[in-house]
Amino acid sequence: MSDELAALNKEQDKEQANSDISKSTKHGITFHVEPDDVKRLANLCGQLDSHIKQIAKHFKIKIYNRGARFQIEGDLGKAKAVKNLINHLYHETHNGTQITPDLIHLLLREAKAEHSYKRKKSSANHDDSHIIKTPRMMIQARGDNQQDYLKTIREHVLNFGVGPAGTGKTYLAVACAVEALMRDEVSRILLVRPAVEAGEKLGFLPGDLSQKIDPYLRPLYDALNDMMGSEQVEKLIERNVIEVAPLAYMRGRTLSHSYIILDESQNTTREQMKMFLTRIGFGSKAVVTGDITQIDLPRGVQSGLRHVLDVLKDVEGIGLIHFASSDVVRHPLVQKVVEAYEKSESIEKKRSDAKHAEQKRIALEQSAQLQATHAILTAAPNNQDQDK
Repeated sequence: MSDELAALNKEQDKEQANSDISKSTKHGITFHVEPDDVKRLANLCGQLDSHIKQIAKHFKIKIYNRGARFQIEGDLGKAKAVKNLINHLYHETHNGTQITPDLIHLLLREAKAEHSYKRKKSSANHDDSHIIKTPRMMIQARGDNQQDYLKTIREHVLNFGVGPAGTGKTYLAVACAVEALMRDEVSRILLVRPAVEAGEKLGFLPGDLSQKIDPYLRPLYDALNDMMGSEQVEKLIERNVIEVAPLAYMRGRTLSHSYIILDESQNTTREQMKMFLTRIGFGSKAVVTGDITQIDLPRGVQSGLRHVLDVLKDVEGIGLIHFASSDVVRHPLVQKVVEAYEKSESIEKKRSDAKHAEQKRIALEQSAQLQATHAILTAAPNNQDQDK
């Protein structure tokens, strides 16, 4: 009897353990961040726990915290990924990093699953090749495409970065140029853009030619100021170490020991693109960036970027990275806007292709009918001769 009772108790204990495991799988985990520091916790959680709410909304789970104690309710796999993310962010606060919604947004894109998050963060933490060092800041490549972009820029003389706005194509290229200048790998930086209007005319803008062109080059100035400071940038521009110029000013020059970036290259013509690429001299590196979905050239003029991607597709030694809407590192809404436009353009292309196919079918039918009619008319006189 006692043996039967012991067996029954053992079975009940086993069922209770399985129930606890099931409950743990369903409800997630509890953990503490260490050391318990009020200022670091405030930085981590954000005002009114806004950072924690942002993470919870992304993973569609519930996060509760009291001081350094966190409780995560939801899918166990997601809970572990969130635990790793929170611990990583808390570690960053020790280094003095200010946690912002933008930083969390970038990390959330890398933490879609626990395995992906661990792999990428481990790689980022132990591989300096994904980090660009500039005088005022350190810039880390985010996501696979940005990391591949950074790798190809460092390995190739000529590189192309193609994709939608907000994917970091120009910013990373400028950062690489600044890093190369600081290391004395090049003697100067040239930042070039075609001065093509997006719906407006240069002639209507006030000022001389320099002042008219300046707005088109402003994004490049902004990136330089972020990385080096406006005073340092102005000094280097005065000494011609940094030159920011419209593409038209490149004709006839040979650029040696320079870091050359052609931005907004989708607005170059075929001739302009060829002219730019043939400016590259010894000891130089060139990066060409552009978005083939935002071409502002006059109707009927082929984009130099579209053309060169086809011309150079089989040439070895050229780096090419295609960015997608998932690589957008600006506000999350920007990614949604890009995706919406891509969807709309895809639908329009399908409609256009279907319309063209229908027109071709109708033309073929009409041609067949004309041929049949011509055959009948041609045969009619012969039939009349036979009747006679």
